[in-house]
Amino acid sequence: MTKESEFTSLLRATGTVLPWERKIYRNRHGRGSRQAMFGIRMPRYRTKSGTFDGMVVAQLKRLNAAWPELLKNVECAVEDVPPSGPVSWETKRAFLSQGFPAEHGSPARIVLYRKPIEQRSRDRLDMQFLIRDEIVARLADLTGRHPEDIDPDWGF
Repeated sequence: MTKESEFTSLLRATGTVLPWERKIYRNRHGRGSRQAMFGIRMPRYRTKSGTFDGMVVAQLKRLNAAWPELLKNVECAVEDVPPSGPVSWETKRAFLSQGFPAEHGSPARIVLYRKPIEQRSRDRLDMQFLIRDEIVARLADLTGRHPEDIDPDWGF
């Protein structure tokens, strides 16, 4: 079972309905009901964070199809910004992602930072390539392989 299907089955089991799956919406003051002003498949409906999450999921699905054993014990998360800036004596570098190895029964984790990746990319295609490169680089760090072995197009 994939992580996405686990998430949707968990939502269904708890009875939680996502806002975009509801049929009727409330108006701004919460008293009356109204329908959505535009379709949920329209570009305006998706937020920047939702679009970014969709790109991450697409890359994880692509890599899982090619290397299911690599992603079996790896969790992937998205945060807006890195936890804190470096102290004055540390070298200043921008984190786009971080990898945390498995320890004490917890699986390995890859954390992508949305804002730095969005700032570095020029357009959506460039953002998809940056996301792909960061995920592949962190997987290579966690597994001890070369990034080119995981994805031959890495770095292009």
